[in-house]
Amino acid sequence: MNQRASVLWLACAAQALALHLPAAAQGLRVAPPQPGGRPAARPDGSPRSADYIVAVVNSEPITNNEVRSRMTRFERQFAQQGQAVPPRAEFARQVLERLIAEKAQLQHAREAGIKVDEALVDQAEQNLAKQNQVEVAELRRRLTADGLTLPQFREELRNQLVLTRLRERELESRVKITDLDVDQFLREQQQASTDPASQEINLAHILVAVPENANEAQIASLRAKAQRVQERARAGEDFANLAREASDSPGAGASGGQVGLRTADRYPPLFVQAIQNLAEGGVSEIVRSGAGFHVIKVIEKRKGGIPGTVVQNHARHILLRPGPQLSETAAVQRLAEFKKRVQANQADFAQLAREFSQDASARSGGDLGWSNPGMFVPEFEDAVNSLAPGQIADPVISRFGVHLIQLLERRQSKLSEREQREIARNLVRDKKLDEAYAQWAQDVRGRAYVEFREPPQ
Repeated sequence: MNQRASVLWLACAAQALALHLPAAAQGLRVAPPQPGGRPAARPDGSPRSADYIVAVVNSEPITNNEVRSRMTRFERQFAQQGQAVPPRAEFARQVLERLIAEKAQLQHAREAGIKVDEALVDQAEQNLAKQNQVEVAELRRRLTADGLTLPQFREELRNQLVLTRLRERELESRVKITDLDVDQFLREQQQASTDPASQEINLAHILVAVPENANEAQIASLRAKAQRVQERARAGEDFANLAREASDSPGAGASGGQVGLRTADRYPPLFVQAIQNLAEGGVSEIVRSGAGFHVIKVIEKRKGGIPGTVVQNHARHILLRPGPQLSETAAVQRLAEFKKRVQANQADFAQLAREFSQDASARSGGDLGWSNPGMFVPEFEDAVNSLAPGQIADPVISRFGVHLIQLLERRQSKLSEREQREIARNLVRDKKLDEAYAQWAQDVRGRAYVEFREPPQ
């Protein structure tokens, strides 16, 4: 289970595909994708022109509507963060290249026989619903209202999950980390700790969304709402409660509006500028972005590098590995039944782990001991972080199989030198995997036959 926290991205899911989007495109809220296979209306309500093929990748076409749909998705994310959209022609070229790379990788995955079970697509859909604090039925209703059919949406989820598995298989064995690599990384971190640019910040924000076609009266009313929120925050009201009450940003209810500790270059420049002269606990002036009005609070500022203390989790799990005799769907159903039995006091979690878990931890009742951040794969770690001590998560699918996870304890702990080196090792691994991915994606793209088509006259 000791694996790096891989970079996972999916425009429509909480966890799926590492597409390595530019930071500006990794929006603070997720906008559902638009359908790529049918004409859609322009912002002024007029219909688009008929669709046409813009490129062919090993005999598979990419249409103009696919490119425009993906551009619209990214434009929403740029607007959410107050970022300027690149020049139109260059933006279209970048998006087309991304689609070509994706198409080539999907073809490679099919040739490799990589498939995704329905249960994993179900899990991705459920994760997206949780992220947006709605039921799956409501998520589907919103997607339909946005013009995306359920089959289209699930097919996109499936494609991203297939690519994630392909990359894991292709890249994991390529990366080797030595003690010299770790030593070099720690030296660089020590040198960088004196650089102000290495500072990490944790911000919380409340978004008062402004509709695209809002008139002046609506904008003024929404600005007044943001000002009232700002005044309450500056008066000392709990910011997390304010975010749950007033923020239009998906996920604010669960996170209390917190974005998370990260370096300044991973935040929108508008946010960084707004809090530049604020101390911890400070609340910014109102910030206007393409998405609306933001009220920002500084939760934490600290020097970058390896942390001295971390939050550790003590968890246990039951692992079932799908195979010819057990599909992922059947494994999910079996573990869901285990969860019901444990919660009804009809079975003991540790005993079920000893009897059924296909993991080395089975002999100890599934006990995984204390873990530091980044020790487990993202799907597993996200599930653990979402639990309170004693709680059991719904079955979780990862590259290792299907897990039933229970959090036993959580604590704040000072890291030993050995643990700091282990965190450094994981960070070095992440960096090398990113580099390996970039080279691998370039190789796959280079092997593909790509024909560009001119638009019809």
